[in-house]
Amino acid sequence: MINIIIADDHRIFREGLKELLQASGKYEIIAEAANGLELIEKLAIKLPDIILLDISMPVMDGHQAAQIISNKYPDVHMLVLSSYGDETSYYKMIEAGVKGFILKESSSSELEMALVEICQNGSYFSQELLRRIIFKSDDKAKSVSKFVNDLSKREMEILKYICEGLSNDEIGLKLFISPRTVEIHKAHILEKTHSKNTINMILYAIKHKIVEINLG
Repeated sequence: MINIIIADDHRIFREGLKELLQASGKYEIIAEAANGLELIEKLAIKLPDIILLDISMPVMDGHQAAQIISNKYPDVHMLVLSSYGDETSYYKMIEAGVKGFILKESSSSELEMALVEICQNGSYFSQELLRRIIFKSDDKAKSVSKFVNDLSKREMEILKYICEGLSNDEIGLKLFISPRTVEIHKAHILEKTHSKNTINMILYAIKHKIVEINLG
């Protein structure tokens, strides 16, 4: 059984999410919170495996709460419940230690997949959100790590397409190379950015402003 705390200021949304998750028999909602401060108080009583965390909340928002949780409870996973328009908060949330994002509009099956990924691999990033990310070369060397500076032009091109959610086959067609060659380049990018998997690499790219969210 996976223990979960839901932190969202909309009571009807919390109740609906609680009913959905507990009906599966796999999850136990051990607490609910209407804001970040209430969430921190609940954590002092009992720690969950996962926090379903809204960004925009009164009293203390999701970003402030995530900073405290990352420092005080680093083993607790946070999955952000995101709405369209929250994109400008992603950099801040990632810097605060969040490694999971899912749209509130997502299906119940994707939510369950996200929860599994968070538990097993520590991260999840909604494919719908990935399609809203666009590539941006950062001209300010101070905002780019030495690992990013080590990426070749071709690796930067491939990273762009990875962040757009393209498969190896699709990237190969765009760059006129084989899927196997794409996979080799991806391995080099993972190594240079010290990422464990593709999702971590994308989060790294966002954190270091190699990519930006497309609000258009």
